[in-house]
Amino acid sequence: MAKTMTYEGIVRNVRNRQLAPVYFLMGEEDYYIDRIADFIVETVLTETEREFNLTVLYGLDTDVAAIINAAKRYPMMSEYQVVVVKEAQQLKNLDGLEYYLQRPSASTVLVFCHKHGSLDRRKKMAAELEKAGVLFESVRLKEAQLPGFIASYLKRKQVDIDPKASEMMADYVGTDLNRMAGELDKLVITLADGQRRITPEQVERNIGISKDYNNFELKSALVEKNVAKANQIVKYFEDNPKNNPLVVTLGMLFGFFSNLMLAYYAPEKSERGIAAYLGLRSSWQAKEYQAAMQRYTGRKVMQIIGEIRRCDARSKGVENSSVTDGQLLRELVWFVLH
Repeated sequence: MAKTMTYEGIVRNVRNRQLAPVYFLMGEEDYYIDRIADFIVETVLTETEREFNLTVLYGLDTDVAAIINAAKRYPMMSEYQVVVVKEAQQLKNLDGLEYYLQRPSASTVLVFCHKHGSLDRRKKMAAELEKAGVLFESVRLKEAQLPGFIASYLKRKQVDIDPKASEMMADYVGTDLNRMAGELDKLVITLADGQRRITPEQVERNIGISKDYNNFELKSALVEKNVAKANQIVKYFEDNPKNNPLVVTLGMLFGFFSNLMLAYYAPEKSERGIAAYLGLRSSWQAKEYQAAMQRYTGRKVMQIIGEIRRCDARSKGVENSSVTDGQLLRELVWFVLH
């Protein structure tokens, strides 16, 4: 069974009990690794079966020989046993697994959780793992993909979200998907009876993000070249620096204007065309890029990107000994708007 599969494909096959003898889950994004491992355990074994047929090992406290011995055991009063190796990146001499991979036990589902990095796919071990079962790489999402993740996560809970509320969450939480899932669960729990849509007001109430003074609104003010609104938001950020760190704002602005620079080269300048070219999950996200292209020239955008880099360096002390983060942001916003 030679397979490199997606998260959705693995979940579908496990649900249909099309099980591989080995799952090697690796990558920088912990969220999918944890979710797949948990789903395998909860789906393959009943709660009663887990008592005798679930073995959890940790890479730092075990070795390949112990893992193979555990995998070769027979299940008790169950069709399968599951062996989960957490923190598998701590394992030494992983090559010693090759012999087991040639003839893995048909009654064992062996799951490796290899976080914070990936195997070199050019090496023999990666090829052996693919031949024996499923090799999955969990890639960290880009910021532009977060609204899509948020929408998909909530759809499974039969909940919708306002686009502005989604942007607020993406901006506030960032690409830590485990944290994002926790915050979204918090919002779902607070929904009133019969309410199935998360609004910006609900995010403001329960997460603590101002619906009027946040990075999403700052970006919109810059796109619209609304000087008064942009300055109001900057003032709010200056007065509440802990809740609005400059590094997060600069990251958002750099991502937006970098994408805006790319948008000029999109073969098709429609919403759908720009969304496809930038890899956005929905065409509505392209509306701001269309609006910004009408107000900013390509040359100005290049200058803005350079100024964001300079602001970031100054915020870290380069050629700056006294200017505060609030003042730096005010100077940057003035440069963007003029």
